[in-house]
Amino acid sequence: MAHYATTVNTDWDPEAAFRYLAEFSNVADWDPGVSAARNISDAPLESGARFEVEASFLGRTVPLTYETIEIDSPRRVTLRAATGTFTSLDTLSFDPTDGGGTAVTYDAELSLNGALKLLDPALGLAFKRIGDAARDGLRKRLRQPPPS
Repeated sequence: MAHYATTVNTDWDPEAAFRYLAEFSNVADWDPGVSAARNISDAPLESGARFEVEASFLGRTVPLTYETIEIDSPRRVTLRAATGTFTSLDTLSFDPTDGGGTAVTYDAELSLNGALKLLDPALGLAFKRIGDAARDGLRKRLRQPPPS
């Protein structure tokens, strides 16, 4: 299993950061590895919400359907996507900081399925590059004003 975790600080209050990032179709705004994302649910900020995401992974575009599997507004949201090849588990946590801002922690696990699990150690190196790019995009977006 490949693992990546990072924390990005923002001036956004926890509620604004949570609303924006838990609505996972916004991932296309900040993750350069995502070319498109859309909400396919009636209630995007509830457990069971689903999002179609087109992600670049090891040189290919991979269509993914993420589902919100845990949500605790405005503290935490966990989303899961699974294909025949791999499973992705992404958790975003929102902790208030002094001065009214938020520390956003992005924790992602990517595991290969079936016989491909043998390649998990090599996956970690590629996943770090993907995670670093997402972190940089998230940091850049959270320096801008929150959406109205």
